[in-house]
Order: sequence, then structure tokens, then C-alpha cells
Amino acid sequence: MPGQPPVSNDERELLLSFLAQQRDGLRNAALALTEAQARSQPSVSPLSVASLLRHAITTERSWMSLVHGGPPAGDQGFDLTEADTVAALLDGYDTVATESAEIIATTGLDEAVPVPERFKAMPWFDSNVEAWSVRWILLHLIEETARHAGHADIVRESVDGATSHELMAAVEGWPPTEWLQPWQPAAAVGTNTVEVAPPN
Repeated sequence: MPGQPPVSNDERELLLSFLAQQRDGLRNAALALTEAQARSQPSVSPLSVASLLRHAITTERSWMSLVHGGPPAGDQGFDLTEADTVAALLDGYDTVATESAEIIATTGLDEAVPVPERFKAMPWFDSNVEAWSVRWILLHLIEETARHAGHADIVRESVDGATSHELMAAVEGWPPTEWLQPWQPAAAVGTNTVEVAPPN
């Protein structure tokens, strides 16, 4: 997706487009990283690009399960398994994006989604709220994904100095300009790197 979501007067389309834009920020942070780089924790934070991708996948899937009438996911943490390669995480994120679009396409934005009882005990949720709207959930997902995309920007820049706009320009195939040069590796970053293509 280009630097800005497409202009639209369709609220559902706008919400999904802004969510997709923030997903792209997370995906772009993984561009050409080795598995070791993707799992590295180069900043003060214990977060890595890979762990942020994993958390974003499980969190979005959990919220969409609620919208679809199912239970929230039990594990939405940042811990990685051996199966969590960069390629697997990016494929998983594409799958989640498709699933979310299919669920939202058949769900009204004003539809009420009951708040799970265990969520009411969490201090970051208002315990007096009995239900969220689907619109509220999408806005919350945009907010949370954007926060983690920002985390991923800092982690990636700490790995090799690559910034979010440089990475986006490289993924989108933008031509170089005097104010923005698409990211290119300064030298070979090692084997087993993963290219990040725009999602289908």
C-alpha cells in the first residue's frame, strides 16, 4: 500500500485500509532481515521485529474471534517458537488480514460485541461497559497495530539504521528523490534473508 490509504467515503473501507496501512508498517520492518536479526533485541526493550509480528497476529485474530462470536485467544504474548520464522509470520499476517476482511464484510459496524467477563477485570478496560461496537474494535485494532508498528520502527532502526519511510519506499518501488532514498542494504546482510512483498 502507498504511504497513505486510498481516499474513500465508505467507513468500512476506510477502517480496513487504515488497519492495512499499519500492518504494512510492521511487515516492512522485517524487510531483508535474517532470522537472527528479526529475533534480536537491539534496544532497551525486550521486543524484536519477529515478536511484534507474532503478537500482532494473535491479537488481531483474538479480536476478530470476538466479533465472530467466538472466544478471545488465550495466548497473545510475544514469545517465539522455532516455527515462528519471518516467512511464516508474514504468511500468517496475510492470512489474518484476509480473515479479518471476510468477517468485517458481513458484520455491521454498529453490531454489539459482548465484553468477555475476564476482560472486565483488566484495568485498561472500563468494567462498566457490557459491549463494544465492531467499529470500536476496529479503531482499537488500528490503535494497537500502530503502536506496535512504531515499536518495530525503533527496533529495526536499532538493528541496521533502516527507517520506516526508506523501507516503505523500497517495498513500494518508489523512485529515489532528493528527499527520500529507498532502502538498500549497505552490504550483504548474510544468508537466509526474507524479502517483504506487498500483501495480496
